[in-house]
Amino acid sequence: MEAGGLRRRLVHLDLKGAPPRASYLAEVLPLLRALGATGLLLEYEDTFPYAGPLEPLRAPHAYSLGEVRAVLSQAKAQGLEVVPLVQTFGHMEFVLKHQEFAHLREVKAFPNALNPHKEESRALVKAMIDQVMALHEDLEWFHIGCDEVYYLGEGEESKQWLQQGGHTPEMLCLSHIKAVASCVASSYPTVTPIMWDDMLRGMSEETLAESGVPQLVQPMIWDYAADLDVESKVQLIEKYQRCGFSKVWFASAFKGATGVNQSLTLIEHHLKNHLQWLKVASSSPAKILEGIVLTGWQRYDHFSVLCELLPVAIPSLAVCLQALKNGGYSEKIKEDVEKLLGMSNLEINTFMRYITGWFSPYHRKRRIVHPIMIHHFQPDAVSLLSKWNAVVQDLQAAMEQVFHQCTVQEWMEENVHPSLQKLQQVVDDLDKAIKAQN
Repeated sequence: MEAGGLRRRLVHLDLKGAPPRASYLAEVLPLLRALGATGLLLEYEDTFPYAGPLEPLRAPHAYSLGEVRAVLSQAKAQGLEVVPLVQTFGHMEFVLKHQEFAHLREVKAFPNALNPHKEESRALVKAMIDQVMALHEDLEWFHIGCDEVYYLGEGEESKQWLQQGGHTPEMLCLSHIKAVASCVASSYPTVTPIMWDDMLRGMSEETLAESGVPQLVQPMIWDYAADLDVESKVQLIEKYQRCGFSKVWFASAFKGATGVNQSLTLIEHHLKNHLQWLKVASSSPAKILEGIVLTGWQRYDHFSVLCELLPVAIPSLAVCLQALKNGGYSEKIKEDVEKLLGMSNLEINTFMRYITGWFSPYHRKRRIVHPIMIHHFQPDAVSLLSKWNAVVQDLQAAMEQVFHQCTVQEWMEENVHPSLQKLQQVVDDLDKAIKAQN
């Protein structure tokens, strides 16, 4: 059985870090469809082929127009609907870090948030939306971001604005959202804007209702926790409904939400998150639910390190999509996922870390080590090191098939080299400790 409001299941591709080569996306889209996805939320960030005055926004590895068109037509062929996402308020580092646009920052020193008072800020946002819209046909939704607008109200113009009678930070926030949403509505009357809901959550019903925003956008309620509170989510949905929002979306996570530098996906955590969202869906009126997005964050923000890579998180995505599609998770679903992925055993294994308890930096410095423990982990450490050296070669080759060189290099330097060096050090220290004992 498909949970009432979760018939629409969009997979989020966060392209602001480790954007996969277009050839890999072409291979992965049919799999997403087979696993139960019905669409994509494409967060292009600096990988979109912006042109003209916006050309500085393009990263060196941005997709070409041809590549974007190809991905979009492949999605269409698979029956996957596409919703583009363009940040238009907060998380605008990829724009505001550039000299050409730095004068549009809310706070001079910080490139995260856009100054909502400047006419030019709105013109910039409109230009970005127009270029992205031009490449997409038959859109039903367009995601305008608007999450985590840090430091809003702290810029000079905002401070002056807030000193005028009756002005509040909430009004400042809502007026910019309204301007962006109205711009979408007037230029693209058949497209509905979606926005992340975190800036709205704490606002009173009265403030939201009076702003006119509920008539213009659909909020996407995001929570990536394994123990998300079902009751408070249901209350939030009811509040949004009372304010005048016609529909809401949910956002769960299949990766990139358990640690800024996480390298392996904790499937169990993400599965629990989806099972909680299923409970929220079954306790909410089906008519208000538009769908759910399974987010897969690749960086927490433009300047942070990479989290788990997409290929590594495919088993987690598979489990989560199947759980949503089937309204729960069972042994049978696990077997289906294994078949779909061609994996013999999808387990969420943990392992005992002997090394930390019996061979700590303190022990190593003093070359103290329990003789029994040496037998436990000296052979393991040596064989692990040789296996690892072999795997690193294979990993590099495999990654080059999927990612650009800059991603491979970043991933290796962040996640492989430091651990490899540590392991080499452990093996060297074990040798010394054994020699010291003999």
